[in-house]
Amino acid sequence: MPSELDLKIRATLEAMMAPGQLLELTQGEHFGQQMPMFKSAPGNLADFMAYFCNQHADKEFMVDGDIRLTFGEAYMAAKTLAGGLVEGHGVKKGDHIGIVGRNSANWVILYMAVVMAGGVATKLNGFWQSDEIVEGMNDVGCTMVFADAQRAKRIENSGLDYDAEIVLFDHDVPPLEGLRALLAKGGGAETVLPQLDPMDRATILFTSGSTGRSKGAYSNHRAVVQGAMSFVGAFAVVAAIMEKEGTMPDIQPCALLCVPLFHVTASVPLLLVSFALGRKIVFLNKWDAEGAMKLIEAEKVTYFVGVPLMSMEIYSHPKLGDYDLSTCVSVAAGGAPRPVEHVKRIKSAMGDNGFPIIGYGLTETNGVGASNQNENYMARPDSTGRATPPIVEIGILDDDGKPVPQGERGEVGIRSICTFTGYWNNDVATQAAYTDDGFFLSGDIGYLDEEGFLYIVDRKKDIIIRGGENISCQEVEDAIYSHPAIAEASVFGVEDERFGEVPALVYHPKDGQSLSQEELVEFLSDKLAAFKIPSHIWRHDTPLPRLGTAKIDKISVAKKHRELLAESG
Repeated sequence: MPSELDLKIRATLEAMMAPGQLLELTQGEHFGQQMPMFKSAPGNLADFMAYFCNQHADKEFMVDGDIRLTFGEAYMAAKTLAGGLVEGHGVKKGDHIGIVGRNSANWVILYMAVVMAGGVATKLNGFWQSDEIVEGMNDVGCTMVFADAQRAKRIENSGLDYDAEIVLFDHDVPPLEGLRALLAKGGGAETVLPQLDPMDRATILFTSGSTGRSKGAYSNHRAVVQGAMSFVGAFAVVAAIMEKEGTMPDIQPCALLCVPLFHVTASVPLLLVSFALGRKIVFLNKWDAEGAMKLIEAEKVTYFVGVPLMSMEIYSHPKLGDYDLSTCVSVAAGGAPRPVEHVKRIKSAMGDNGFPIIGYGLTETNGVGASNQNENYMARPDSTGRATPPIVEIGILDDDGKPVPQGERGEVGIRSICTFTGYWNNDVATQAAYTDDGFFLSGDIGYLDEEGFLYIVDRKKDIIIRGGENISCQEVEDAIYSHPAIAEASVFGVEDERFGEVPALVYHPKDGQSLSQEELVEFLSDKLAAFKIPSHIWRHDTPLPRLGTAKIDKISVAKKHRELLAESG
């Protein structure tokens, strides 16, 4: 039966979908299907940013150390810098402009400027090492890449060739100082900026699949804006309920930013939604649970989102009682499931103050998918929730892309106007990612209960999710096999209390070779981002077991070594 919260959500949503209201719907075509979309949403990201920055001009927008900017100040800086991109650097609509750096207010301003200049904001993974960054740049054809000093050094140290122009930018200083290189060749606030169409490319985010290196998933402006508005709608519905019940803090909404801006979680539901809500963003640029608590108290943070380990570290911290976290009424997690015990412990620590919540979405869906909130999450803490209404549909599909009976397991498919257009220069992978009727195939195995709640039970793709970071087993194995002493290798995920899951490796060196674990890790450190390097490694002096097909029996190898790890405590 529907819960009391369900009834409140349905009634509030119905009112907000009425003609002329925020969530009124119309139809749009996507992958040959007519899909619902928000009628009043801006047509592109530049208009989205302009409209909401004007609406909230005098409110604080970003707090990054000593840097504090209002929405109006951020927009004017971005508009000035966009003029520099167009007039000074000759950026044209559709150019792929890379950004690689740690989180900062200037990263956000740069993203805004690239979009307003008509460029395609290409968000390169700041954790990547030298060759990984250059391979990403080359894969999607970046014409220009903005890099902070640390990442620029990595690019310089790569042994690979590239054509992109590398432009340095700085953090921790005002935007027009940190991004002064954008204005060095002319242009400014008076420069005429291009008109953008909803179907123009807007962003490229990178995603690890099961087949090796990360792929560049590109989306048009309509998909990204509609994705943001899907989250805005969900927030607006819950906020309206909380305001009616007197549980919503009577202060400016405020989010703590501690997840990477190149991830979809920070990119859409956190950053873009903050424009629409007039929500302040407070930067925590190196994760530290007590540092997070200090900022929550000092800046009156109302919304926290991170990978599951982050919220658990806050609400189990020995100094939890030393800080006033009462303004933080929503503690969200994404990127990986929360253990049920964590959900209960977080809620117990929060008391009547608020609730943990969880979301399920992917890079390719611009973050949209399902969400489980408040009382519903406490009732079903092992579920990732229902499809987010009213523009997201979830299907459980068989190997032919057809729906399975309710309650049966199958691949989770997401159908929405928000899903991505394709993988850059990879039509085969794009076609394989969609069913004929427009469902994006997630690679996750799950089922829906009688109330439509989604439960993720397995993964179809050979990936590991470490603290929200996707790791391709094949990519790690490819790097390992590049060592001349390796004969066989098998990479798989093992449970980890802090990160949820971490990569593990079993390897067999070639006859006559004496490759130690330490030597192998040192070799990999120049080839892979640190989070991809196996945390548990076993060396076998005999060949690994094989299937009848002559392939390594990864299932038995993983099972045996997971058991060994469990026995060792």
